[in-house]
Amino acid sequence: MRIVIALGGNALLRRNEPLTIEVQRRNVRVAAEAIAPLAAEHSIVIVHGNGPQVGLLALQADAYDPDEGYPLDVLDAGTQGIIGYLVQQELRNVLPPTRQVATLLTMIVVDPHDPGFAHPTKYVGPVYDEETARRLAREKGWTFRQDGPAWRRVVPSPEPQQILEIDPISWLLEKDAVVICAGGGGIPSVRPDVGPEQLAGVEAVIDKDLAGELVAEQVGADLFVMATDVDGVYLDWGGPDQAKLGQVTPEELAGHDFAAGSMGPKVEAAGRFATRTGGRAAIGSLADIALIVAGDAGTSVVRRAAVAV
Repeated sequence: MRIVIALGGNALLRRNEPLTIEVQRRNVRVAAEAIAPLAAEHSIVIVHGNGPQVGLLALQADAYDPDEGYPLDVLDAGTQGIIGYLVQQELRNVLPPTRQVATLLTMIVVDPHDPGFAHPTKYVGPVYDEETARRLAREKGWTFRQDGPAWRRVVPSPEPQQILEIDPISWLLEKDAVVICAGGGGIPSVRPDVGPEQLAGVEAVIDKDLAGELVAEQVGADLFVMATDVDGVYLDWGGPDQAKLGQVTPEELAGHDFAAGSMGPKVEAAGRFATRTGGRAAIGSLADIALIVAGDAGTSVVRRAAVAV
């Protein structure tokens, strides 16, 4: 079975943990140990988030030269290298030495007129108190939104349209390599409306779950798993009637509202994959990933015809 696994930023770096390499490596090691047994039986593609890391790199770049900060597409590429290296190294430490693991720098084309550019929703960077967030908004022109009790920077998150490296991703899978790609949702790229057909980076961070869904579609995945820090999709999350969903259809999910900055993109990506491919999408805890693959944990999203009656 071919499985695409999207590792959420929270699965790799928990809220309020320091953004140190030691902490990230420890969390990546846990992820690698959970994924390795699956790689013994299945073809595996790994996509990962980069929200905390890309925000940290933006702060570091701003500290170096506030008047000429690094653009987000360059920072996205940097996080693909940093996180991809950690995942690749830790997987090699737990897989047989003959099993190849490859990280592929991945560009993804977006529409320069995507409405997401006018309405930033993607959380990046660390959490702040309200006073600090307001100060940074004034000083740097950044946009902030409340994320639980804290505040975080938000940036545009356009829809992924085309994975430019889909052919080399497929070639590596044909050679039975574990492939790490589309990290951080890929490097957002646009083609100009006029002039030569040249690519250019753009100030944005593509949602890694929507990018992962596109990867899963195009590599012919049987299963698309979004591993996060909760054990499934809940209705009335945190409320008195909180209830976890088991197996549902895209139509059933569409009847509920989920937070745009957290569970919303996961639910949307799961619905897309199930509807477009007929395969199963699942959302759940990284710790339960073997059970999720078996269909015994998490929330599974399938087309109506596949739902048992």
